[in-house]
Amino acid sequence: MRRILPFKERGRDKAIAITLTEVAKQTARSRRLGFESSATLLNIGLFFLIADRDIQSIKVDALTHPDPWKRSIYARIILLTIHELDLDKVAGGKLRIALENAGLSEEMRHQVTQALRAVRTAQQRAQKQFSFLRNATIAHRDPDAFLQYKSIIQINELEVLRIAADFYAGTQLFLKVLPQLLLQVGTWPGLIKQLKSRSNSHTE
Repeated sequence: MRRILPFKERGRDKAIAITLTEVAKQTARSRRLGFESSATLLNIGLFFLIADRDIQSIKVDALTHPDPWKRSIYARIILLTIHELDLDKVAGGKLRIALENAGLSEEMRHQVTQALRAVRTAQQRAQKQFSFLRNATIAHRDPDAFLQYKSIIQINELEVLRIAADFYAGTQLFLKVLPQLLLQVGTWPGLIKQLKSRSNSHTE
């Protein structure tokens, strides 16, 4: 598996890296031009892509590294990455305002809601199943060192990767609908609404 998986994952590695770079460029461009709705949507996509790339960078080692301790630390980093993403900050009120200002259809809004729900579900599973492990062995350190040790050596890396796969599936739902969202907010009516919204916020 350790010889085969890197080859299987190479295409996904490259796709995430290319997409991450392009979305970062478009986010900077939208911010520079003052298109707040576009920038908000792209920022959420970038937020997910960064997490995806972090997980992608270490997941093969989390599953196949010959050193059990290294498998454990990679798995714990994946858990920490999923745990610590604050979706309310990145996709809360700003997203709602962006969707309203851009005049997106109800169908588009529904697809966004479904995608974010899938991400939250995977995150909640991680929090429910591995909250103690995250707190005791990576985010903080339990003062009971023997408890830390037992938790570290007993971690189920495969289950962590299953949750990571669910998380990735959720982020992909959002990234799949993102081009459609950007097309809709990028129409002339959508761009004009964004500029009007910016103008109104500056005059209030």
